[in-house]
Amino acid sequence: MELYKYIKVEIDRHICKVVLARPEKRNAFTPTMVNEINHVFQRVNGDDAIKVVLIEAEGPVFCAGMDLKTFEDAGQDEVNPTIINENISLGEVFERLYKPSIAIVEGNVIAGGFLIALGCTYVFATPDVKFRLPELDLGIFPFQVMASLLKIMSEKQVLQLCLDTGYFDFERARNLGLVDGILDRKELDVLIGSFENKSVRALKEGIKSLRAIKSIPAKDQFTYLKEVLDNLKRG
Repeated sequence: MELYKYIKVEIDRHICKVVLARPEKRNAFTPTMVNEINHVFQRVNGDDAIKVVLIEAEGPVFCAGMDLKTFEDAGQDEVNPTIINENISLGEVFERLYKPSIAIVEGNVIAGGFLIALGCTYVFATPDVKFRLPELDLGIFPFQVMASLLKIMSEKQVLQLCLDTGYFDFERARNLGLVDGILDRKELDVLIGSFENKSVRALKEGIKSLRAIKSIPAKDQFTYLKEVLDNLKRG
C-alpha cells in the first residue's frame, strides 16, 4: 500500500485494516485524510483477495469529526501528492466501498465521526464509549451526518438527535442502531473469519445493488435485481 499521512493500512489475508492515525488531533479528519481513506477503499474494491475492511483508531478518541480549520483553510492541511485529491465527502467515500466493513470503536465518537460509524456494515464498541453531535452549540448543524442517520432511524429521531448536543452512552447508541454490539475480540474474530470463503464477486454485487435500488422506482427494483442475479450466475 501507499504511504499515507493520516492513516495506517495493513493487509493480512482477506482483511484490510485501516487505522485513523491522528491521535494528537483526536483523529479529526482533514480533506487529505478523507482522500486517503477513499484511495484505500478504491484499492480494496479492486483487490479480490480482500473481503472485509476493519476501521480502528489510535488514541483515546475514535474520531472528533471534521477538522474545521483545514476545510476552511487548505493551507493548514498537508496534501498527499501520491494520490488523487478530490473534493469528496466522507459519507460519499463509504458509499463507494463495496466490501463489508467493521468499525471497532474504543473511543468517543463526535460530530462527523458519526459518518465513519454509520458508513460501516457493523459497529462494535466498548461499553464506556460515548457519542455526541455538538454542532448546534457551535452555530452550525450536522448536515452530512443527517443523511447517514436517515438510513437507520426516522426523520423525527434524526432531528431529536441533532438537537440534543450532549453526550449519550453506549446503550442509547445501541437502541438507536448506531452500534451493533459490545466489542468482544473472540466474537469479532469469528465474524471476520466468516468472510474468508465468501465469493468476493457476490459480496461486491450485493452491496452495489443494495445501494443502487434506492434510486430505482419500486416497480422496477425486482427487474433490476433479477438482471444482477442473472449476470452473477453467468459469471
